Amino acid sequence: VQLVESGGGLVQAGGSLRLSCAGSGFTFDDHVIGWFRQAPGKERDFVAAIDWSTGNTHYTDSVKGRFTISRDNVKNTMYLQMNSLKPEDTAIYYCAGRYYGGVSEWKNDYPYWGQGTQVTVSS
Repeated sequence: VQLVESGGGLVQAGGSLRLSCAGSGFTFDDHVIGWFRQAPGKERDFVAAIDWSTGNTHYTDSVKGRFTISRDNVKNTMYLQMNSLKPEDTAIYYCAGRYYGGVSEWKNDYPYWGQGTQVTVSS
Protein backbone atom coordinates (compact mmCIF):
# COMPACT_ATOMS: atom_id res chain seq x y z
CA VAL A 1 0.00 0.00 0.00
CA GLN A 2 1.50 3.27 -1.08
CA LEU A 3 0.31 6.84 -1.49
CA VAL A 4 2.42 9.26 -3.48
CA GLU A 5 1.76 12.99 -3.56
CA SER A 6 2.94 15.41 -6.19
CA GLY A 7 2.22 18.89 -7.44
CA GLY A 8 3.50 21.05 -4.63
CA GLY A 9 5.59 24.13 -5.21
CA LEU A 10 6.01 27.86 -4.69
CA VAL A 11 3.21 30.18 -5.74
CA GLN A 12 2.26 33.77 -5.07
CA ALA A 13 -0.78 34.64 -2.99
CA GLY A 14 -3.91 34.41 -5.11
CA GLY A 15 -2.40 31.73 -7.31
CA SER A 16 -3.33 28.10 -7.82
CA LEU A 17 -1.82 24.66 -7.50
CA ARG A 18 -3.14 21.17 -8.11
CA LEU A 19 -1.94 18.37 -5.89
CA SER A 20 -2.16 14.72 -6.88
CA CYS A 21 -2.34 11.62 -4.73
CA ALA A 22 -1.74 8.36 -6.53
CA GLY A 23 -2.41 5.04 -4.88
CA SER A 24 -0.61 1.78 -5.57
CA GLY A 25 -0.95 -1.65 -4.07
CA PHE A 26 -4.65 -1.11 -3.47
CA THR A 27 -7.61 0.57 -5.11
CA PHE A 28 -9.36 3.58 -3.68
CA ASP A 29 -12.68 1.78 -3.85
CA ASP A 30 -14.24 1.45 -0.39
CA HIS A 31 -11.70 3.89 1.03
CA VAL A 32 -11.76 7.42 2.27
CA ILE A 33 -8.88 9.44 0.85
CA GLY A 34 -8.03 12.69 2.51
CA TRP A 35 -5.61 15.59 2.60
CA PHE A 36 -3.97 16.91 5.73
CA ARG A 37 -1.42 19.67 6.12
CA GLN A 38 1.23 20.53 8.62
CA ALA A 39 2.86 23.91 8.97
CA PRO A 40 6.17 24.29 10.83
CA GLY A 41 5.66 23.94 14.56
CA LYS A 42 1.98 23.08 14.22
CA GLU A 43 -0.19 20.01 14.34
CA ARG A 44 -1.17 18.05 11.25
CA ASP A 45 -4.64 19.31 10.39
CA PHE A 46 -7.43 18.02 8.23
CA VAL A 47 -8.00 19.80 4.91
CA ALA A 48 -10.41 17.76 2.82
CA ALA A 49 -11.48 14.21 2.04
CA ILE A 50 -13.60 12.13 -0.26
CA ASP A 51 -15.50 8.95 0.42
CA TRP A 52 -14.61 7.05 -2.74
CA SER A 53 -17.69 4.83 -2.63
CA THR A 54 -20.24 7.61 -2.37
CA GLY A 55 -18.33 10.52 -3.86
CA ASN A 56 -19.18 12.62 -0.83
CA THR A 57 -16.60 15.28 -0.05
CA HIS A 58 -15.85 17.24 3.09
CA TYR A 59 -13.72 20.33 3.56
CA THR A 60 -12.43 22.22 6.54
CA ASP A 61 -14.02 25.65 6.79
CA SER A 62 -10.87 27.60 5.93
CA VAL A 63 -10.62 26.07 2.44
CA LYS A 64 -14.29 25.85 1.48
CA GLY A 65 -14.91 27.63 -1.80
CA ARG A 66 -11.18 27.64 -2.63
CA PHE A 67 -10.15 23.98 -2.67
CA THR A 68 -11.85 21.23 -4.65
CA ILE A 69 -11.34 17.48 -4.67
CA SER A 70 -11.66 15.50 -7.88
CA ARG A 71 -10.77 11.96 -8.77
CA ASP A 72 -9.78 9.64 -11.57
CA ASN A 73 -10.98 6.10 -10.93
CA VAL A 74 -8.96 4.63 -13.79
CA LYS A 75 -5.71 6.17 -12.56
CA ASN A 76 -6.55 5.52 -8.89
CA THR A 77 -5.65 9.13 -8.25
CA MET A 78 -7.19 11.95 -6.29
CA TYR A 79 -6.57 15.62 -6.96
CA LEU A 80 -6.80 18.71 -4.80
CA GLN A 81 -7.29 21.87 -6.81
CA MET A 82 -6.23 24.81 -4.68
CA ASN A 83 -7.27 28.28 -5.83
CA SER A 84 -6.96 31.72 -4.26
CA LEU A 85 -4.05 30.49 -2.20
CA LYS A 86 -3.05 32.43 0.90
CA PRO A 87 0.24 32.56 2.81
CA GLU A 88 -1.47 30.69 5.65
CA ASP A 89 -1.96 27.73 3.30
CA THR A 90 1.80 27.18 3.40
CA ALA A 91 2.48 23.69 4.74
CA ILE A 92 3.48 20.18 3.86
CA TYR A 93 0.41 18.51 2.39
CA TYR A 94 -0.10 14.81 3.08
CA CYS A 95 -2.41 12.35 1.42
CA ALA A 96 -3.99 9.80 3.74
CA GLY A 97 -6.27 6.81 3.40
CA ARG A 98 -8.58 4.71 5.50
CA TYR A 99 -10.71 1.71 4.70
CA TYR A 100 -14.43 2.40 5.10
CA GLY A 101 -15.60 4.29 8.18
CA GLY A 102 -16.63 7.47 6.39
CA VAL A 103 -14.86 10.78 6.32
CA SER A 104 -12.99 11.67 9.48
CA GLU A 105 -11.09 14.82 10.38
CA TRP A 106 -9.00 12.93 12.93
CA LYS A 107 -5.58 12.03 11.59
CA ASN A 108 -5.29 8.93 13.77
CA ASP A 109 -8.19 7.38 11.86
CA TYR A 110 -6.02 7.15 8.74
CA PRO A 111 -3.47 4.30 8.68
CA TYR A 112 -2.08 5.03 5.21
CA TRP A 113 0.06 8.12 4.55
CA GLY A 114 2.13 9.54 1.76
CA GLN A 115 5.47 11.27 2.17
CA GLY A 116 4.06 14.77 1.73
CA THR A 117 4.54 17.58 -0.74
CA GLN A 118 5.56 21.13 0.16
CA VAL A 119 3.27 24.02 -0.71
CA THR A 120 4.65 27.51 -0.17
CA VAL A 121 2.55 30.60 -0.78
CA SER A 122 4.42 33.90 -0.84
CA SER A 123 2.77 37.18 0.06
